[in-house]
Amino acid sequence: MKLSLDFTGNKGFRLIYLYERLNRGESIKKSELAQEMSVSEKSIQRDIEDLRAYLIQTHFYEEEMTIRYEKSSNSYLLVRLNREWFNNEEVLAMCKILLESRAFNKREISGLLEKLLAQVTPKDRQLVNEIILYEKNNYVPLKHGKDLLTLLWQITQAIYNHEIIEFRYQRQDGMRKNYRVIPLSILFSEFYFYLNGYVESDQQREFRTFRIDRMKEFTLVGEKFSMPYHEKFNDGEFRKQVLFMYGGELKKVKFYYFGSSSEVVVDRLPTAKLLESTKERYLFEVEAFSQGLEMWFAMQGEKIKIIE
Repeated sequence: MKLSLDFTGNKGFRLIYLYERLNRGESIKKSELAQEMSVSEKSIQRDIEDLRAYLIQTHFYEEEMTIRYEKSSNSYLLVRLNREWFNNEEVLAMCKILLESRAFNKREISGLLEKLLAQVTPKDRQLVNEIILYEKNNYVPLKHGKDLLTLLWQITQAIYNHEIIEFRYQRQDGMRKNYRVIPLSILFSEFYFYLNGYVESDQQREFRTFRIDRMKEFTLVGEKFSMPYHEKFNDGEFRKQVLFMYGGELKKVKFYYFGSSSEVVVDRLPTAKLLESTKERYLFEVEAFSQGLEMWFAMQGEKIKIIE
């Protein structure tokens, strides 16, 4: 098949087209590409060498990205280090996680999956797509149906640039209220993205957590905020201590767990320390925010006995 574009006198077009083909993971045969472009195989060979020289100049180590010749198939392909390119297993795992999260509406999840699948070589793309096809076709987004990607990025930039934000927030009961907030971090938990921040009112700062899909009329105030180093929010530590994104007091609790495996506790409570264990029970100490911890204890029923 010959291309409708005229590549014979435009080396730049040939290089771009060659790179796009290689970047998609295709193997290139000189004879076939020469026929498509209506040029000689020598021209294609020179294009490959020019492109190879460019990659060497733009990548410190040749092993990072280079064009290699495969004698067995008589073709050229673009080779990358694993750290620069997702493999099939990684793309499949990320697609599964995205679908299971139900965090995005159908338009956004479709775009994310399409871009992830584009990272897989063409010969394997169909296989990965078929594996996730049933889940993709039966994907049920959350009821709010809101676009989130742009808003998440805007909030992230505000956090990074230390900018105060304002938004209108609608609670679960339908009540709406305007907030002026110092944004601290974004976390994901149980299907939803959350914003942690300090609400500014009457010269006071109150720590609050907001579900991002309930935020409306988001704006940047145009003011910067400062945060002393000792007051900086540690989102990693907070993530370990909060359950179901419910706050309350930070409490240290000792309890017995009578389940069959201690993994149930340590996987759900990252701060849990196993103090002792027998065949019948496990003794744990945990530090976490009270509301979420009490909710989790209630879910476990008779498997939990609080000591102190």
